[in-house]
Parts: sequence; C-alpha cells; structure tokens
Amino acid sequence: MSSVQLLKKAFFLLLGASLVSVGIEIFLVPNSIIDGGIVGVSIIVSKVTGISLGLLLFLLNLPFLILGYKKIGKTFAISTLFAVTVMSIGTALLHPVPAVTPDPLLAAVFGGIILGIGVGMVIRTGGSLDGTEIVAILINEKSPFSVGEIIMFLNIFILSSSGFVFGWDKAMYSLIAYYIAFKMIDITIEGFEESKSVWIISERYREIGDALLHRLGRGVTYLNGEGAFTGDDKKVIFVVITRLEEAKLKSIVDDWDPHAFLAVGNIHDVKGGRFKKKNIH
Repeated sequence: MSSVQLLKKAFFLLLGASLVSVGIEIFLVPNSIIDGGIVGVSIIVSKVTGISLGLLLFLLNLPFLILGYKKIGKTFAISTLFAVTVMSIGTALLHPVPAVTPDPLLAAVFGGIILGIGVGMVIRTGGSLDGTEIVAILINEKSPFSVGEIIMFLNIFILSSSGFVFGWDKAMYSLIAYYIAFKMIDITIEGFEESKSVWIISERYREIGDALLHRLGRGVTYLNGEGAFTGDDKKVIFVVITRLEEAKLKSIVDDWDPHAFLAVGNIHDVKGGRFKKKNIH
C-alpha cells in the first residue's frame, strides 16, 4: 500500500470514528439512548458503574481486537484498533459538551444518522468499531444461525436490557436510533446509486442489446444458455445498471419484446470492466 493510500485510509478511519463519537456523546448518551453492540453495552455499564464511557469502549473492544487479528487478519486488526482508539478518545473529549437537543426523538434520528455514517465509513475503509461482528462469526462456526441472525439476537438483548436501566420509553427510542444507524451504514457502504444486475432472455436479443447500448449507454454481454425443458439454445443478455435506470431498461425491453424473460438483482459492489456509463446522444 502506497503512502497516499495509507493516508487516505487513515483519514477516513479518523473521520468515521470521530462522527461516531459525535453521535454517541452529543446526541444519544445525554438523552439516555443507546446503540446496539459494544457501544450499547458500554453505555449501560457506564451508567450503572460510573466508569468513563470512552475507557469502556476501548477496554470492551480489546478482546475482540485480538480475536479479529487471529480470525480476519493483521490489516483489519490494526485498522480497527486505530478506529476504536479515535472513537474512545473522541467520546472522552466530547463528554462535557452539552447535547444539541433535549428532544429524544430528534436525538435518536440525527444521532442514528451521524453514527451510521461514521460506522459505514470505518467498515468501508476496512475496519470495525464493534466486537459483536467478530463474536457472531465465531458463534456462526458452531451454530446453525447466520452471522446476521446472531448479531440481531445480540442487539435485541442489548436494546431490551436498556429498558431496565433507562426506562422502556428510552429503549424504544434506542430501537429507532439503531434502525436508522443500520440503514445509514448500508447507504454509506453501498452508496446512493445502488447497482443492479439484469438478465434478459429473448428471441430479439440482438435488437434489445443494441438498444441498451445506444439508448441507455450501457455495455451488454451475450451469454450462451440452454432451455432445460426444450433443450433449445438461448442467448442471455447480461447488463449492470443503477437503480435509477431500471425503469428505462424495462421500457426498452418491452418495446422490442413484451414477452421477454427479465430478472433483476441487487449488486453490492461493481469494479473494473466497462461499467462506466457512455455518453448518450
């Protein structure tokens, strides 16, 4: 990794972890709202014991950093250690700063947005701010549950526990904050222009492919297929588009063959090839 790439990585880890600190200390904690994972556990323990939240965030994540080093690798562990350290220091420094709003709903919404963007930046840069993902990976190896299901179970338990400490109304606000943060993480990682893969089967594949190329500005690939029922050879058109182009693609296909088979799926990342859009005349 070049020095420029390293600086870029460090910058986004620093920015992401700093945003998480702002979301926690200036929005959530002053309004007795928690997030899921180690952050939520740390907030609850800090409230019960009086121990500094910044210190707890670092100490509770430390065992999972060691596990992450063994299970995922050195680069991930170093990136995570840096991000967790920045988050812990930032949380400690921001603790005396008064809350932006005393309204718990506003705090849940905007705290969730800021926290989600920050966590998404860190994950997209190759790090993590929460040890529950690593726990879920370890449990997944010896259980029938998926990583996503395990994380969901852990967070439901953590968010429910906050009801006994902060009250059930705050637990419900915490659920709102967690959901918003979860969605913002997805948006930050995947981007607003979510890509979609499209498969089209039609006897008029050549006309449809040319229309997609010239009217939509997207490159297409022709794949060879065979119908399992008839045994006939088929041409399959494969193309990658953004979600904003889906309606226009369907219109183009319908113009040439209203009975064409069309399948659309979501793609989390696109790299290389000729995905860059061509100019349309």
